[in-house]
Amino acid sequence: MWTVVYIAPHIREAERIKDLLSSEGFLVKLKSVGLSQHNECGPVEILVPESEVEEAMETMTVYKLTGKHGHNCTQ
Repeated sequence: MWTVVYIAPHIREAERIKDLLSSEGFLVKLKSVGLSQHNECGPVEILVPESEVEEAMETMTVYKLTGKHGHNCTQ
């Protein structure tokens, strides 16, 4: 079963997080939320297998603490 570990504000942020988690060996899926399915600037769920949630969350915490994320979205 896949579990949401983070909801990114837009696809660019989601892709950065996916790349980070993938580079650490996690399986990752992205899923657009609500009306954003047709909009690059809408929220995107980042999902990992249930068995990897705790480790992925730890990786996300380090990612957020180091400030290596952006908040910009241009259409």
